Amino acid sequence: MVLTVELGERAYPIHVADGGLEGLGAAVAALLPPGRAALVTNPVVGALYLDAAMDSLTAAGFEPFSVMIPDGEAYKTVDTWHALIESLLAARMTRSTPIIALGGGVTGDIAGFAAASVMRGCPLVQVPTTLLSMVDSSVGGKTGVNSPRGKNLIGAFYQPRLVYAGLQTLTTLDIAEIRSGLGEVIKHGLLQDPALFALCEERPEDILALSPDVMRALVVGCCRVKADVVAQDEREGGIRAILNLGHTVGHAIENALGYGEMRHGECVGIGMLAEARWAVEERGCDSEVPVRLRACMERLQMPTRAPTIDHDQLITAARADKKLSRGTLSTAILETIGRVRLERIPSGEILSMMARLEF
Repeated sequence: MVLTVELGERAYPIHVADGGLEGLGAAVAALLPPGRAALVTNPVVGALYLDAAMDSLTAAGFEPFSVMIPDGEAYKTVDTWHALIESLLAARMTRSTPIIALGGGVTGDIAGFAAASVMRGCPLVQVPTTLLSMVDSSVGGKTGVNSPRGKNLIGAFYQPRLVYAGLQTLTTLDIAEIRSGLGEVIKHGLLQDPALFALCEERPEDILALSPDVMRALVVGCCRVKADVVAQDEREGGIRAILNLGHTVGHAIENALGYGEMRHGECVGIGMLAEARWAVEERGCDSEVPVRLRACMERLQMPTRAPTIDHDQLITAARADKKLSRGTLSTAILETIGRVRLERIPSGEILSMMARLEF
């Protein structure tokens, strides 16, 4: 299955392949000329898939070399990005050398930011190996690193030349990583695809067992939603802000806890619950949404309550939200499942959203 992110001359394909990475080299070669290629990964993913990726690229005429970066959200920092840049320069890469990001969202974000900045920009290929990165972070061109002041405050919009998702790589994920990805899957269903949300409600056992047909449907469904939104609004000047559903509260939880203490998608899920309750109580939206959302998350073994967090830390983290502009925030109001609207709300409403968290 190949989908397209329609961005005119910068349109790019999303390959959703049933197998592993055996088709990666051919997909890259169809768009980029053969030559040296920098394959950026981390030790965990590298132990599983680096050889397969290197073999596929070599067979397609490339000369790949690998660069390792640390694994985990705690390492999504300027220091890691800088070390990666220096490693790439030491390897004598040129502006035409593609950077191929092999891993989850952290690896993709850091490698993507490096691609945007080294040599003032070189080709980027995203090869997501986690559910979260397949359904969300690898598509759309958001790259960057965290600051102690907030999540993803340093970065750039930089679109890849292609995305290659080999579904077989999901089979090596632990259950916590699957749950993290499901937070973003549910989000896409709530935003624009009621059938996708219903699939999460009706087949939780198959999802947790990584049934191939169900996982393909989840990844393809999410990529369709995200590709459609990104094509309409590449740099988040309007409708793309709906993709931040659950992130205002979720990012505050991540920041207040310390990056890496709780997985991103789990924080987004808890954030969506709080924001859905707020939408019901403050904007008169469909009262069934938080009820169905909570039940769906429980079936998928996802947390529905936030850990105990110092209140002042949570509020400080929320006020660091990069989406705040002149004291207001463009927010996705979840009217009902599959339908949202954007509304600018004063920053004080964020405190009201936080008040809907359950601990």
